[in-house]
Amino acid sequence: MDSSLVYLVQTDTTVGFSSLNDEKLSTIKQRPTSKKILHTVDSFKTLNENTRVPKNFRKKVRNSKKTTFIYPNTKSFRVVDKNCDFYGFIHKFKILYSTSANKTTESFEKNFAINGADIIVENKKGFYETKASSIVKLSRKMMKKIR
Repeated sequence: MDSSLVYLVQTDTTVGFSSLNDEKLSTIKQRPTSKKILHTVDSFKTLNENTRVPKNFRKKVRNSKKTTFIYPNTKSFRVVDKNCDFYGFIHKFKILYSTSANKTTESFEKNFAINGADIIVENKKGFYETKASSIVKLSRKMMKKIR
């Protein structure tokens, strides 16, 4: 499997595009490339290889479900639960950029999503839109809920 391709997949939160090429994802979504895209990771080990979790919030990060954290290094990560259907996909790559499969500020449209993806990964449940992950920004001492 090629991580530079754009995959359309049902993520742990909603239908999304996943790839290691963040510029390609921004182009598909028609959004500025300066706007950052979150990473999905398969484990806390992978998370710790890519960022440092502030000591005050390690327990909070470990116990959170479907939550994206923005770390002091300005990178954002969401750890995918092992019981989720998406885990088998993300585990093959360990880390991928992930974003919802829609134009910026618009709702999910299947034709747009299919046309934007290089490879479509669909299971027997199909694609369905659910609630997006909550977003929390962490600094060394403070935590602020963004969404």
